[in-house]
Amino acid sequence: MNNVIIIGAGLAGLTCAKYLRDRGLSSIILEASDGVGGRARTDKVGGFTLDRGFHVFLTAYPETQRLLDYNRLQLNAFESGAVIRQPPGFTVLGDPFRSSASVFSALASPVGSLSDKLRVLRLTMETEDADDLELFRHPTNDTLTFLQDYGFTGRMISDFFRPFFGGVFLENSLTTSAHFFRFVFKYFYAGDATLPAQGIQAVAEQIQAMLPSGTVQTATRVARVEGTNVYLDNGQALSADTVVLAVDAHQADVLLGLATTRTFNHTTCTYFAANRSPLDRKMIVLNPDRASAVHNLCVPSDIAPGYAPDGQALISVSTQGLETVNEAALTEKIKRELSHWYGPEVAKWQHLRTYHLPEALLHFGPKAGLRSLKLGERLYQCGDQTAYPSLNAAMQTGREVAELIAR
Repeated sequence: MNNVIIIGAGLAGLTCAKYLRDRGLSSIILEASDGVGGRARTDKVGGFTLDRGFHVFLTAYPETQRLLDYNRLQLNAFESGAVIRQPPGFTVLGDPFRSSASVFSALASPVGSLSDKLRVLRLTMETEDADDLELFRHPTNDTLTFLQDYGFTGRMISDFFRPFFGGVFLENSLTTSAHFFRFVFKYFYAGDATLPAQGIQAVAEQIQAMLPSGTVQTATRVARVEGTNVYLDNGQALSADTVVLAVDAHQADVLLGLATTRTFNHTTCTYFAANRSPLDRKMIVLNPDRASAVHNLCVPSDIAPGYAPDGQALISVSTQGLETVNEAALTEKIKRELSHWYGPEVAKWQHLRTYHLPEALLHFGPKAGLRSLKLGERLYQCGDQTAYPSLNAAMQTGREVAELIAR
């Protein structure tokens, strides 16, 4: 019998298993899908690398620095800053995160006033040394209220903060906790935003490679959990000293028989193949018009060339807030909008795939807090739904649960 059964082979479950092994404890991971990564999955389609939803990997996260080999991930960095759609054209807001020199180099941008840019500089300095745990322990308001109270102009909020952080939070109203905003702002400032050469799933696969062969059992769906007994869909029953739920919030409720009402942020990611990139900067494109179909646009192959075959470009378009998706209609609407941006060549773009993610992130509002990792005598949970929505939180809680079990 294994010491621990972990349900879910996302980043939290894999990290938990790795730290358990470091402490001499054996585990198996039961995964319902056909691969590891959870929400951080990647598909190969016609030579293109498609992450299931737009992802970036922040190099400054402490948990990833602690565990991962960045050289093996072959990280490719975005150019800091953003291209902002301001009809009839575009403007570039240079790096607002890194240093005073970088911030002041952006002063010529028409996005935001001089006072806005000075406030960006002040905010980077304030968040640089902020303690992450303390950040989440105190009452707060939502991001929009925080930005308004901080003194940012409505133009700066609508042209930059709403489209950029709305893309991070996967919601356009900026009702996400101001604590989480400051956390994300801090880590965009502290390091690089990157893409792994082989896609975001490479992060999970690197952790899996640290585990003994056979630790992860894919295509193994769990029906319910009772104490330390785990019952599979096929009727098989497994038992262990300890059980860890490393699944998303909805699936955890199902396994525990809970009828919890949860609010999720959802997103839709549409991929196109093109003969060339429409961009001349390795940046994300932000559209302040959140009533459109195109909210954020990125060309991942500009950042990590392996995302597309030689001589082609991969284009990613993110749309927030769609409850349901008519794939053909959305694709046509996106191409129609982008033809006004980049001209008739958009008509030749080939639609590759659409990912609609109705439960992409558990909404983290001002009243959200850290949840207990211990559910019972020998039952634990880990994952970003127990803390704050991020890859760092998934890995952090996986490590913390392993430490609790080992003690």
